Amino acid sequence: MKAIYLDCFAGISGNMLLGAFLQMGVPLTHLQKELHKLIPKDEFTLHVSDVSKNGIQAKYVDVEVAAPDEKYASEPHSSEGETKHEKEHTHHHDFGHTPDHLHRAHTHRSMTDIRRMIEDSSLSDSVKKKSLAVFTCLAEAEGKVHGVPMDEVRFHEVGATDSLVDIVGTAICLEFMEIEKIFVSKVNTGSGFVKCAHGTMMVPAPATAELLTGFPFYHAADEKEMTTPTGAAVIHAFAEFSENLPYDFEASTVSYGAGYWDLTIPNVLRVYLGDFRGTRGQRRYVLETNIDDMNPQNFGYIYDRLFEAGALDVWSTPIYMKKNRPAYMLSVLTDAENKEACTEIVLQETTSLGIRVMSVPERIEATRRTARVDTPYGEVNCKIGAYKGHIVSVSAEYEDCRRLADEKNVPLKNVRFAALAELKRRLGE
Repeated sequence: MKAIYLDCFAGISGNMLLGAFLQMGVPLTHLQKELHKLIPKDEFTLHVSDVSKNGIQAKYVDVEVAAPDEKYASEPHSSEGETKHEKEHTHHHDFGHTPDHLHRAHTHRSMTDIRRMIEDSSLSDSVKKKSLAVFTCLAEAEGKVHGVPMDEVRFHEVGATDSLVDIVGTAICLEFMEIEKIFVSKVNTGSGFVKCAHGTMMVPAPATAELLTGFPFYHAADEKEMTTPTGAAVIHAFAEFSENLPYDFEASTVSYGAGYWDLTIPNVLRVYLGDFRGTRGQRRYVLETNIDDMNPQNFGYIYDRLFEAGALDVWSTPIYMKKNRPAYMLSVLTDAENKEACTEIVLQETTSLGIRVMSVPERIEATRRTARVDTPYGEVNCKIGAYKGHIVSVSAEYEDCRRLADEKNVPLKNVRFAALAELKRRLGE
């Protein structure tokens, strides 16, 4: 599958992402054409330039926003001399690495307004879904920080044209490049303080810190805000942490998107584009609980319910608890999508009052396929596992073998051996 690796040694922002995608090969004309499905042509202009950051050639993207129409209520909240970076956190907006050449009055929009605007556009379903995912992450983070429901969060600058360009533009680029998987390194947030509508805030700003929960980040180099809320929201919405390039990631190109600041380190986002040949999927978790006061007959039923809910694996381990009481530790491997459903089943169906949740940073899997083989007893489905291009395991489906053994009144092992012999013959072994 096509994948990218975000190397955030100098942080990440929306305009850095756009710059990297344009250098990667996304046509500027395509990006503009798609953006105009959401935003009228006269509302913004993209200025794209080639810049050098500590000797590294990168694309720099600046968004020039036209003065708002009189039909919008405008509330200028920045002084003429403020930079775009300094204005970013007047309800978190992502242009922290670019200067503001114009005095801008920004429209205030709620999350509901933004959702309706995107859904009513003629953008593709994929772009709409990705754009709303990022805005939803931002709204949830802002709501938590400021103590208001997500849909009631009113964005000052995140809802403005320039932020829509950053967020929706990133979704457009992901679709054009057919990116299916995003990995991210440790994130350099920068350090120091930034001015915003709420006063002076520490770096990372509260919303950025909230969005990076679950991802390793650090502070290095200059006292600047290197990671902005939109950059953090893209990571939160789509990315999976990988300290280095994943083992099965084969990079084909490397591109650089520039930030505004000139730092002691190259102020660029490095993006690797390539093919990921592994099977690493979304985040996975192990749910564990110790049970010493439940009828063991219930375990089979609980197993069935967990698998029906999407659990990837379920197992139990004999243990001894306090006072040397024999017990079982129930373990459930699940992905993020089915984590809540599995948690609910464990708490409803067992006597447990608590569950340990552990993140699984990586799960290495062999690629799998199924082959149907003919035997003297009937057809049997077989599993073939391969890793790095080599077959590592073959097995015959137990239920098929058992059914045929019962039907033909022959030993189960005979059916299994016949199926494996035919499979190996077909594989040339």
